[in-house]
Parts: sequence; structure tokens; C-alpha cells
Amino acid sequence: MASQDKGQKGPNESEEPVIRNKRKIDPETGQARTGDAANADGLIQAEGPDAELSEEDTALLAEAERDLVAEYRERAARAEAELKNFRTRVERDRGANREAVIAEVIRTLLPAIDDLDRAEAHGDLTEGSPLAIVAQKLRAGFERYGLRRVGEVGEPFDPQVHEAIVQVPTAGVTVNTVADVIEPGYGLGERLIRAAKVAVSVPE
Repeated sequence: MASQDKGQKGPNESEEPVIRNKRKIDPETGQARTGDAANADGLIQAEGPDAELSEEDTALLAEAERDLVAEYRERAARAEAELKNFRTRVERDRGANREAVIAEVIRTLLPAIDDLDRAEAHGDLTEGSPLAIVAQKLRAGFERYGLRRVGEVGEPFDPQVHEAIVQVPTAGVTVNTVADVIEPGYGLGERLIRAAKVAVSVPE
């Protein structure tokens, strides 16, 4: 009986190929793998018990570590900048909302201020009277929030803050000028609450 060929496997030989992974860097953890650790988990067969990283592998690890540190520093700086911008927007919106609320409250009380002005013009607010004390406290409270009157006799007419009720042709006038304030206007900071109603002197 003819003997078996050298290329044929015997009945007791394994049919599965043997894979020897000699990589010294664990592809999953990125950690260096020594020969003892590799043989213990059965994944690779190191060249010897004292196998160490090559210079090339060490350089690659160092470069990867530097890139990772730089990336996290960039992320931290970007997050810090975004947080700062968010706080700035919140403070700006908070200030704008506060001013809008104050302006709305003052706008609802302007008729009462107008009545006090008319009473004062008719001599009803005598010094020391209860009504005069109320008017003084009310005006002082509004001024504390930055309320200012708009519209003065003699100033140039500005359609942004003045509402012309009547125009009076006047000799010697070269530009439209406020001749009389019929109803004062009010502003709060840069916000105009109510335009001043005025009579305007215009060139003839």
C-alpha cells in the first residue's frame, strides 16, 4: 500500500489554520502588549518573554497621546468660549427685558403724571400740600429708573422724538423749531416711551 503524500494531512491533524498575531500594540486598548500578557490570553505569540516596544511603536504612541491632549484642550477652550458668550447673551437679554417691563409700567402711569403737571400749571400743587408731596415722590421714583422728559421750547424739531400738532409760520425762523410743548414726551434710556406733542415754528 502506497504511503501518504507529504502534502496530505493525517486524520488526527487539525484542519483550522493557526493565526499568530505578533502585534505589540493591542488594537482595542492601544496599550503595549508584552509576551507574557499575549500568551496568557491566547491571542498572540510574542517573540520572547522580554519583548518590548520598538522605537517606531513608541514614537507612534507618543504622537497619538499628543494629538489626543491637543484635541481635548481645543474642545475645552471652545466650550469655555461658548459658555462666556451664552452668559453675555443672558445678561443682555435680562437687562433688555427689565427695561421693557419698567417702560410698560411707566407708560400706564403717564396719564397720572400729565394730570399732576396740569394741576401744577393751574397752581393746585401748593408747597407742602398732600397732592404736591405725592407728585414729588412719584417723580422722584421715576427719575431713579432713568425716566427723562422729552421736548423743550426752542430746540430743533426732531420727528424721531417730536409729534407736530400744529405748524406756525414764523418770520426769522430758518429751521423747524419747537415753539410750544403741548404734551411732554418721555424716554427711558435709549427707549422712547412717548413722543412729545409740540407746536412747531416753520420758516415763512
